[in-house]
Amino acid sequence: MNSRCARAAALLTTGLLAGAFLYGWAIVVPTFAAVPLDIHLVFRTELMKSNAPLMQTLMGSALATSVWYALTVRDKARWAAAGAAVLALISLVVTRFGNVPINLEIKEWARGPLDPGYQGRLRAWEALNDARVAAAVGGLVLLVVAVDLSRSGAATEGPIQASHPVARSASE
Repeated sequence: MNSRCARAAALLTTGLLAGAFLYGWAIVVPTFAAVPLDIHLVFRTELMKSNAPLMQTLMGSALATSVWYALTVRDKARWAAAGAAVLALISLVVTRFGNVPINLEIKEWARGPLDPGYQGRLRAWEALNDARVAAAVGGLVLLVVAVDLSRSGAATEGPIQASHPVARSASE
């Protein structure tokens, strides 16, 4: 039961994280480039207000549930789930120490004059965003692999021995 709950929670949180990051990468970020800079900055600043708490919660949840699942499985499945946790941690660290500082600069640009190097900073933000998207999607992939490995490992353990009380009563 513990492993099933951990598996479900880890799949849900890593799936939501990867999906949210992919949506932003594929839809929101290209939209920033398609609108005038003043609209881009205002929209991005407003987006940060609701985006920050949700994404931080998802990243932390994906990390915690992947660790939880890793603790409930064995062998290669454990390593894959632990890898998913590491990738969730990477997405969190990249966000916190890469994207967030640039977001704070963007908030300043929306209120006043642009920094002379703003285009380079926006490109840096996008590169960091690419990294965290890849980490989140990779984490989901590793978690799916972990689930598959744990199921195939359970299937190869063989049938319940005839000496087991449940096996005896089923065969009688």
